[in-house]
Amino acid sequence: MACRLHQVLCELIPGGVSKEITAGHAGRILETITPAGAVEAARWELAAELTEDLRGADAAIRETRKKIAAAVRAAGTSLTGLFGVGPVIAAAAIGDVRHVSRFPDRDHFAAYNGTAPIEVSSGGRKIWRLSRRGNRRLNHAIHMAAITQIRYRHSPGRAYYEPKLAEGKTGKEALRCLKRQISDAIFACLQADARRAVAAAAKGPGGQPGNGSVSSAAGSHPVRRLFGQVVVSLCDAVPA
Repeated sequence: MACRLHQVLCELIPGGVSKEITAGHAGRILETITPAGAVEAARWELAAELTEDLRGADAAIRETRKKIAAAVRAAGTSLTGLFGVGPVIAAAAIGDVRHVSRFPDRDHFAAYNGTAPIEVSSGGRKIWRLSRRGNRRLNHAIHMAAITQIRYRHSPGRAYYEPKLAEGKTGKEALRCLKRQISDAIFACLQADARRAVAAAAKGPGGQPGNGSVSSAAGSHPVRRLFGQVVVSLCDAVPA
């Protein structure tokens, strides 16, 4: 939508808009334009309509982010304690993983999210390449967390990233190594959250030991309650 608005503004203003377009910026630009003819007036009206559409999209994204943040807080996850992992990234992880117990270990989890490299060795040469498999949405969430960590010198990710560069790895290779470390950290957090959910369910209401047989008979597994009932649809709510 922003690209369509930018295209129309390029037809109204010589050179277009040099920076990222926003609804507020576009509105101020349109206030300074006086259409000279019928064609320019039609373009101005189209730009005004796209500006309103962009405002509506921005409002919808803000509302979605509020709902995501509330759901992540309700889940009681420890993911947001990781540097660079906010509510949206945590929601993507919880929503796509669903039940962390389905992954035997962190290696299987890395293969699922595409941070585990693929071996393409030949003869005596050991070669690894980037994996294009796995859940690309979760991979993108891990990528954004890695980029955030690299940007801040005091982050643990930056402390891991710089020595990799010193070893002779390229920027992309070092980034892939960091993404795998973040994948392992996310897996550890999800496992810890699941253990806390099991312990809380075992205590029962008021901190008393619960009746496991009743929970099993009802099909109400504590891990599924945490990652199924509260945030089962978060992965579908994350804005692009």
